[in-house]
Amino acid sequence: MPTSIHRAVSSAQEGTHPSVVARMASGWAVLGDRQVLRGYCLLLPDPVVPDLNALDLAARSQFLEDMARVGDAVLAVTGAVRINYAIFGNLDPALHAHIVPRFKDEPDEYRTGTPWGYDWGTAPVFDPERDAALLEAIKRELAAQAS
Repeated sequence: MPTSIHRAVSSAQEGTHPSVVARMASGWAVLGDRQVLRGYCLLLPDPVVPDLNALDLAARSQFLEDMARVGDAVLAVTGAVRINYAIFGNLDPALHAHIVPRFKDEPDEYRTGTPWGYDWGTAPVFDPERDAALLEAIKRELAAQAS
């Protein structure tokens, strides 16, 4: 059964996914549908696989390297103090990595916990107009890393 990850990768391949940041060697970097923390991204594998363990060693290494590269770019662009990385796949059973910037000015009750403590349902929805500068800045930073 296709997941939201399958649909997002198909949309990225077709050039219609609105929040694609960049094509990575292992898949697609996209801004998250909910910007609970400014710069929240996901790395979606292409092709889609069920989980990290379904990849051979080279593909697995590439996916994790790409995940860290997206984190480096988000860190540089947003001024975050660190990046949280998460791979679950429990709700949407297809590999995808969450790349979550963390900021020193987050409220105390959230700053030291996981980002899942936030109310994601009320977080700002990705907006192509509002988030265009952020998307382009992360894209430029990724390109600069590659050169």
